[in-house]
Amino acid sequence: MFGPAGDDLVADLLAAPGDPELAATAEAFLLGRLPDPDPDVRTVNQLVDQVMADREITQVKHLTDRTGIGIRRLQRLFATYTGVTPKWVIQRSRLHEAVERLDQGDHIDLGFLARDLGYFDQAHFARDFRSAVGRPPTAYANRPGEEA
Repeated sequence: MFGPAGDDLVADLLAAPGDPELAATAEAFLLGRLPDPDPDVRTVNQLVDQVMADREITQVKHLTDRTGIGIRRLQRLFATYTGVTPKWVIQRSRLHEAVERLDQGDHIDLGFLARDLGYFDQAHFARDFRSAVGRPPTAYANRPGEEA
C-alpha cells in the first residue's frame, strides 16, 4: 500500500527495541501521510454544533437562514460527511431535547412540547419519539427509568 516507504517502515518496526519505539515509529510514519484537513468537515461540525446549541432551529430553513448556506449545499454536505440529512440531525437534536425535558420530571403538556420542538402536531411528535426512544412520550414521562 505504501510502496518502498512501507518496506522501510516494516524494517524500522522490526528493528524497534520496544513497544514505545515501535508505536512512535508507526505514529511518525502515519502522521507524515495525513491528508490536508478538509474545510467542509469543519463546516459540517459547526453546523451540527449550531443545531445542538440553538433550540430555535427546528427546520432546515432556519439553518439556511442563519448560515446563508443554500439548502442543496446543506444536503450535499450532510450526505457526504454525516450520511444523514440536515432534517434528520435537527429532528434528533430536538428529540434529545424532549428526552431531557421529560427527564426533569415536571409535568409537561406534550402538545405544547411538540409545538415547541417544531412539530406540526402531537401525533407526529409521538411517532418520531417512539421511533427514536422505543416508547411513546407519555410512557417515557410516566416511567423514565424503566425499560419498554
